Amino acid sequence: MTPTIRTAQVADAGVLARFAARTFFETYAAANDPADMEGHLAAKYGDAIQAAEIQNPALVYLLAEVDGALAGYALLRLEHAPDGTALERPVELVRFYVAREWHGHGLAHTLMAACVEEARRRGGRTLWLAVWQQNSRAIAFYRKSGFAVAGTVAFRLGSQLQDDHMMTLELESAGSREPVGPR
Repeated sequence: MTPTIRTAQVADAGVLARFAARTFFETYAAANDPADMEGHLAAKYGDAIQAAEIQNPALVYLLAEVDGALAGYALLRLEHAPDGTALERPVELVRFYVAREWHGHGLAHTLMAACVEEARRRGGRTLWLAVWQQNSRAIAFYRKSGFAVAGTVAFRLGSQLQDDHMMTLELESAGSREPVGPR
């Protein structure tokens, strides 16, 4: 399996919207109120929503494909940091999802390496993300990728206000580490 990583185009909006909604639902539905999930999915995912995001110059979607089929994606937001934090030239990793059938195949490591490279290419010095404190699998992956917990941020899912870990990766030091990727 050799994944291809590429930047999303407007023509990808429909496939991306369905994939993003599916992976979010699979990851969080069991632990959240169904009405909250339904509202979140409707507000965040749809052909027009993803098309607008793809066209936004402050956002970058990276798509991971295997044999031409979408297997994972990431969304980066340039020059954005949580209120009250002082991060040098921040890039937020807003979303990072790999389809369950590709877990354990190294695709996430390849996609993360592409995120780090894209953030650097865009002038970022700090890559940061928010991860639900109950998502131990994701937290372990981010730690393995070099991220460290740097605080907390709030995430609203419908009627619920949840605490997420804020994790950061200094991009200058990321280059001196062994490259992120499958072993």
